[in-house]
Amino acid sequence: MRLHRLDITAFGPFGGTQTVDFDELSAAGLFLLHGPTGAGKTSVLDAVCYALYGSAPGARQSGQGTALRSDHAAPSTRTEIRLELTVAGRRLEITRQPPLERPKKRGTGTTLDKAQSWLREYDGAAAAWKDLSRSHQEIGEEITQLLGMSREQFCQVVLLPQGDFARFLRADAEARGKLLGRLFDTHRFAEVEKRLAERRRAAEAQVREGDAALLADAHRMQQAAGDAMELPELAPGEPGLAEAVLSAAAVARSTAREQLTIAHCGLGAAESAQAAAERALADVREVDRLQRRFAQARERAALLEERADGYHQAQARMERARKAEAVAPALDLREAAEAEDRRAAEAETRARGLLPVPLVDAGAAGLAAAARRAAEELGGLDSARRAEQRLAELAGERAELDSEERSDEDVLQEAEIWLAGWEEARAGLQQAVESAQEAATRAEQLAVQREPARKRLAAARQRDQFARDTDDAQQQVIDATDRAQKARADWLDVKERRLNGIAAELAAQLTAGEPCAVCGATEHPAPARKDAGHVDRETEERALAGSQHADEQRAEAERRLAFVQRALAAAQGEAGDTSTEELAVQADDLEREYAEVRTLASALHTATERLRQAEREREQRLTAQREAAVRTATRGARRDALDRERTTLEAELAEARGAADSVAARAAQLERQTALLTDAADTARVAEDTAQRLKDADARLADAAFRAGFDTPRAAAAALLDDAAHRDLQHRLDAWQAEEAAVRAVLAEADTAEAARQPAADVLAAERAAADAGRRVREAASARDAAARRCAELDRLSARSATGLRRLAPLRQEYDRVARLSALAAGTSADNERKMRLESYVLAARLEQVAAAATVRLQRMSSGRYTLVHSDDRTGRGRSGLGLHVVDAWTGRERDTATLSGGETFFASLALALGLADVVTDEAGGVRLDTLFIDEGFGSLDDQTLDEVLDVLDSLRERDRSVGIVSHVADLRRRVHAQLEVVKGRSGSVLRQRGGV
Repeated sequence: MRLHRLDITAFGPFGGTQTVDFDELSAAGLFLLHGPTGAGKTSVLDAVCYALYGSAPGARQSGQGTALRSDHAAPSTRTEIRLELTVAGRRLEITRQPPLERPKKRGTGTTLDKAQSWLREYDGAAAAWKDLSRSHQEIGEEITQLLGMSREQFCQVVLLPQGDFARFLRADAEARGKLLGRLFDTHRFAEVEKRLAERRRAAEAQVREGDAALLADAHRMQQAAGDAMELPELAPGEPGLAEAVLSAAAVARSTAREQLTIAHCGLGAAESAQAAAERALADVREVDRLQRRFAQARERAALLEERADGYHQAQARMERARKAEAVAPALDLREAAEAEDRRAAEAETRARGLLPVPLVDAGAAGLAAAARRAAEELGGLDSARRAEQRLAELAGERAELDSEERSDEDVLQEAEIWLAGWEEARAGLQQAVESAQEAATRAEQLAVQREPARKRLAAARQRDQFARDTDDAQQQVIDATDRAQKARADWLDVKERRLNGIAAELAAQLTAGEPCAVCGATEHPAPARKDAGHVDRETEERALAGSQHADEQRAEAERRLAFVQRALAAAQGEAGDTSTEELAVQADDLEREYAEVRTLASALHTATERLRQAEREREQRLTAQREAAVRTATRGARRDALDRERTTLEAELAEARGAADSVAARAAQLERQTALLTDAADTARVAEDTAQRLKDADARLADAAFRAGFDTPRAAAAALLDDAAHRDLQHRLDAWQAEEAAVRAVLAEADTAEAARQPAADVLAAERAAADAGRRVREAASARDAAARRCAELDRLSARSATGLRRLAPLRQEYDRVARLSALAAGTSADNERKMRLESYVLAARLEQVAAAATVRLQRMSSGRYTLVHSDDRTGRGRSGLGLHVVDAWTGRERDTATLSGGETFFASLALALGLADVVTDEAGGVRLDTLFIDEGFGSLDDQTLDEVLDVLDSLRERDRSVGIVSHVADLRRRVHAQLEVVKGRSGSVLRQRGGV
C-alpha cells in the first residue's frame, strides 16, 4: 500500500482545505510530520484512517459524525476527506463525507445530512477515473479485502503508536494476549475452546439424560411387575446402574410369563362352559319366537275378517274410476276449448274499445278494409318525410355558411394587421442575428488571446517564485561557502598540528637496534614523545573528510543557485517586466470579456431560428388571406341556391301535413290508427274460431260419456280420481291382499304350528345362565390380558432400555474424548504441563515470531546489546503466559522488559512495532506496506541513539518503504529534510510541505 495524495477539508483542527503530497514526501524515504502540541499532527493520521475505514483510530473512533468536524469551518463547508493510494496494483481514490448537522434552508432549527462515500479507480488505458461504488458497506469490504487487515490491525501496523508498544513491553500476559488477539485474529481459537466446552457440557447432559431415562424405565417396569421386581438404590451417572436394572428386569419378565400361562388355561375352561350356555339360550329363544309368531298370525287373521266390507267397497270405487278414464280426454279437450274461447272474447272486447265509435260494431272484414286504407295513406307520406328532413339540413347548411363567413372575415382582418408590422419586426430580428454574429467573431478573436495571457501570467508567477528562491539560494551559497572555508581552515590547522608532532609519531615506530627511517642511526637515546594535544592520522583524515564534505555542500548550493537563476531568466524572458498583478488584471479582463461575448454569441442560433420562423409565418398568413378571399367570392352563389330549394320544400310540406303540426305528427297518427284496426280485425277472427271449436268439444264429450256407461258427462267427471287418490286407493287394496297372503303363509308353517303345541319357553332362566358363563369368561380374559400386558410392557421397556444403553455407549465415549480435549485446550488438564490455553499457545507462537523480527532491528538500534526473546514462564493463576524478556549482551543475563530505561524502552518498542508490522503483513497475505507512520517517542533518545534509530528507519527503503515520523522534537527538523509542518492559528491549522530532494 502506497499513499499518493490526501485532501482534508473542515476536519479536526483544519478549517479550510489542506493537501498532502505523499509522493513528494516519500521520495526521500524518510519524512517528518511536526508542529506544536495541539496543532493537529495526529489528525492527519486520523484522516488517513477515516478515509480507509470510515472511522477514526483508537479512542477517537467515537467521533464519527459532527465530532470530527472542524470548529473553524464555515457553516456552508462540508467536511470531506479524499485519499488517493495504490494497493494491490490498483490506483484508487476514496472520498468520505461524515454526517453534517446544518441549519435548515427554510425555517428554524437544524437538519442532518447523511454521510456519503465514493470509491473510484484510475483506468490507465482510458487515462480517466471510473466510479466503482457509493455504498459505505461495499467500500469498507473492498478496502478491508485489498489491505488484508482490519482497522485495528491497520492502526497498530501502519500508524505505529509508540505509547501502545511501550505499554505492551511492560504489560502482563493477559494484556499482551488482548492486543495480539486483535492483530492476529485468534478469536477462532478461543471459539474452539468455547465450542469444546459447549460440546463437553452437551455430551455430559446427554449422558445424564440417558441414565435418567434408563432409571425412569426401571421405575415403569417395577410398576408393571408389581412385587416381582426390586430396583437398585443407584443415581444417574453412578457405575453399575445399567447392569442392575437389566438383571432385575430379567427376573420380572420370567415371573410374568409364568402368570400368563396359568391365565391362558383358566380362560379355555371358561370359554367351553360359555359356549354350552349360549347354545341352550339360542334353542329357548327360537321356541319362544315361533310361539309368539303363531299367536300374532291368529290375531291378524281376525282383524282381516272384520275389515272385509271396506275392501269390497274400495274394489267397486276403483272399477268406476277405470271406466271414467275413457271419458277424461274429451273432458280435457272441452275445458281447453272453453278457456281459449273466453280469452279470445276478452281480447276482442279490449281491441274494439280502442277504435273510433263508428267502427266499434264493424265485422272482421270491415276492420281489415279500414286498416288497408290507413296503411296506403301512410305510405304516401314517405316523400314528405324526406322533404321535411332536407328542409332541416338546409337550415344547418345556411348557418354553417354564416359561420364560415365570420371566420374568413376574422382571418382577413388578423392577416392584414400582422402583415402591416412585418417590415419593422423583420428588421429587429435581422439586427439580433447580426449582433450575435459579431459577438461570435469577437469570441474567436479573444479565444486566441486567452492562452498566451494565461501562459504569461503563469510565467510571471514562476518569475516571482524563482526570484525569492534565488535570494534563498544565494544565502545558502554564502552560508555553505562560510562553512567550507571554516572546515578547510580547521583541516589545515589539524594538519599543521600533526606535522608539528610528526617526530613523536615517528619515534613511536623506533625499535632498539633497528636503523632510524630518517637518520639511519641504530641508537635512539632521546626519542620524541607525544604531548597532550597530539594529532594522529585518523584525526587529520576526519578533518579532511569534513572539509571535502563542506566543499561538496558548497558546490551543491552553487549548482542549485545556477539552476534557479537559469529558471528565473527563462521566466523573465517569457513574462517580461510587467508585474504579476497587472498581468492578472489583464487576464481577468480578457476572461470576463470572453465570457460576455460567448454569452452573446450563444444567442445566434436562437435569433436565426426566430427569423426563419417569422418568415414562415408571413408566408402562411399570405396564403390564408388568399384562400379566405376565394371562399368569400364563391359563398354568395351557394346561399342563393339554398334559399330557392327551401321555398319549394316549404310549399310541398304545407300540403302534406294537412291539419297536423308536421309530417311526422301526421305519420304518427296514421301509424297508430293502422295498428289499432289491424289488431281489432285479428282478435275478431280469433274469437269466431274459438267459439266454433267450443261447440265441437261439447258434442264429442256427450258421445264419450254415453259409450262409457254414464248418463251425463257430469257423472263421468265425478267418477274420475286424481293421481294421489288413485295411488292411495290402490295402495290400500294391495296392502289388504298382502296381509291376507302373509297370514295364510304363517299359519301353514309346520315348525311354527309344532312350537305352538309345546309348553311356553322360559327365556329369562336361559339368559341368566348364559350371563353367568359370560362373566366367568370375561374375568378369565381380563386376567389373561393383564398378564399379557404385563409381559408386553416389560418386554417393551427392557428392549427400550437396551436400545438406550446401545445409543448411550458412543455418547459416553464421545463425552470422555471431548472432556479430555476441552480440559487440554482450557489448560486445566494434567496432560497440559504448562497450563496454557489454546489461544495463548497460538499467540505465544506469534509473539515468538514478532520477537525474532524485532530483534533484527533492536540489535542495530542498541549497537548489538539487546535481544528480545519470548518466555513460556508461568505468570498469574498458575498458567503459562505470554512472557517477553530482553537479553543484555553486556551482562549476558535475561531480564524483564519492564527494567528498560525510557530511551531503551522507546527503541525497543519501536523495534517491536516494526517487527509486528512485518509479521502482521505476512499474516495478511503479504500485502506490501510502502508507507508507515511512527507517532512520537523520539524525545527520550540521545544523539547517538537517535542516529542509530534513524539509520534503522532509513534502511526500510531497502524494502521500498517510506516512513513518516510524527514528532515535535526540534533536532529531527535538522536531521530529516522532507517535512510536513502543521501550523496552528486562531482560524485553524494549516499544512506546509517541504520536499526532501
